[in-house]
Amino acid sequence: MNASLSVLRNLGMTIIFALAASVAPAQTKIPEWCRALPRPEYKTLERVSISDPWFDVYKVAPGVFAIYEPHQSEETISYLIAGEKKAVLFDTGMGISDLKKVVGQLTQLPVIVLNSHTHNDHVGDNWQFPTVYDMDTDFTRRNAQGSTQDAQEEIAPDQICGALPQGFDSKTYTTRPWKITKYVHDGEHLNLGGRTIEVLTTPGHTPDAISLIDRANGLLFTGDTYYPATIWLYRPETDFKAYDASIRRLAALAPHIKTVLGAHNIPVAPPSVLARLVTAFEAVRAGKVAATPGDPGQVIYKVDDFSFRMRAPKSQ
Repeated sequence: MNASLSVLRNLGMTIIFALAASVAPAQTKIPEWCRALPRPEYKTLERVSISDPWFDVYKVAPGVFAIYEPHQSEETISYLIAGEKKAVLFDTGMGISDLKKVVGQLTQLPVIVLNSHTHNDHVGDNWQFPTVYDMDTDFTRRNAQGSTQDAQEEIAPDQICGALPQGFDSKTYTTRPWKITKYVHDGEHLNLGGRTIEVLTTPGHTPDAISLIDRANGLLFTGDTYYPATIWLYRPETDFKAYDASIRRLAALAPHIKTVLGAHNIPVAPPSVLARLVTAFEAVRAGKVAATPGDPGQVIYKVDDFSFRMRAPKSQ
């Protein structure tokens, strides 16, 4: 990002803070997570101009775009991975603004949507795309029916930084149902033309969690199995044993990887983070880390610069 664009970006976030107070009466103060924006790591990335202010887009590798939603607390990142003949859209974000329009500004190739998993913040605009690949699990099929409660929780005043998109109707906001056009499996290769993407099943966070690897370019897309923030492992669908096996699998790939691309907050991390993730999580499982209270029924375990949100242990 050049100096002038960086100044404009910082100015833009300042304006957002001002708007937060004026457009959302229930939001009496700027949410604490919003104060950390813009994240300094983005200064090193190439920003791509698009027409929709809800999204920020960055080119993070040749033919790879991180589509970031900095105005909602999840700070979800979807990835457009383009080959010569096709493109994969790895997740579709919150569904708060028009992701399909943004994708159309980045590529004219046919697009295959592939979900890292089917929590609502990764499937919000699935319904807009005719081709959606997912895992063959009951959890996936249930989520493909859509939901209202999770979506409404995502737009509470403390979850939004600044203004929602013009024309957005918060009262009718839901995660819309979508049609699964194909089930994918572990080891499946997607030929995009001059670029091959391999599917890796990495359950644990959810039963249908997957990662993607672009071996030729040294790129590993980890979804919610790893991202640089508190990793959520507290929901009923979480499986600690499966998660441990999955992060071990990813860590074994580190010698072949140049960049790790997670699904929240910051889109790039070094491959060395994967082995450290394994060490941190296994310390928690071994009872070597003290828990701190989190939300009701939850605790947070912190190990170095990693943290995990888990269900609180049941009282004896």
